[in-house]
Amino acid sequence: MTEPATTRNVDAGEVAKFEAMAAEWWDPNGKFRPLHEMNPCRLDYLCAQIAAEFGRDLSRSRSFEGLRLLDIGCGGGLLAEPFARLGAEVTGIDAAGGNIPVAEAHAAAQGLRIDYRHTSAEALVENNEIFDAVIAFEVIEHVADPAGFVATAAKLARPGGLVMMSTLNRTTKAFGAAIIGAEWVMRWLPRGTHDWARFVTPEELERMMTGAGLDVVDRKGMVFDPIRWSWSLSPTDLAVNYAMTALVPERR
Repeated sequence: MTEPATTRNVDAGEVAKFEAMAAEWWDPNGKFRPLHEMNPCRLDYLCAQIAAEFGRDLSRSRSFEGLRLLDIGCGGGLLAEPFARLGAEVTGIDAAGGNIPVAEAHAAAQGLRIDYRHTSAEALVENNEIFDAVIAFEVIEHVADPAGFVATAAKLARPGGLVMMSTLNRTTKAFGAAIIGAEWVMRWLPRGTHDWARFVTPEELERMMTGAGLDVVDRKGMVFDPIRWSWSLSPTDLAVNYAMTALVPERR
């Protein structure tokens, strides 16, 4: 589904970067290789948080049936597809219109029904749409107004629902890993994909979430081990990649 994605919080320059790479979303050795390798770790975190909040048993098939999930900045559907397989009703939105046909075609080939839209989170708020869980992974560092983005995401989650975000910490270690390592040395991503000044510290993200009326309930680092070439979750190491979960109070 395609509709205009004009909004004050869409940074045209950032959107253009991902438009240029849209065709490569499902190539595990292409420009999105880091996300493919990180995806199991991202899913472990998200599934654990959702299952704990909504009392779901992950050992059962279609354990998220009955839940409505929103994936903001869905890209090619790397997160949306696994949630659809778990039985959730998934809506994936992206400001980069070129991502949507790629995501739709891949989902169709897998026999999955996902509501993909070229639109913005603000547009969903205007349409009074509400979700059980709102996911925005690796998005906030690319928007024009991070605090405004968090506030918008909070409006899309129902009372008792979840808002889950991940980003890169603004540390020297993150600069080395995400920019020098991934862009300059390994050349997994085009130079300029990330801007270190846009990275968000955990303290900043928590303040944004609290300011949006959310209660932060969890935060964990996603840590890459170059020896084992694998990702894992850490309760203490948030120096590079990290994720944060917040609960929408029953009364706001």
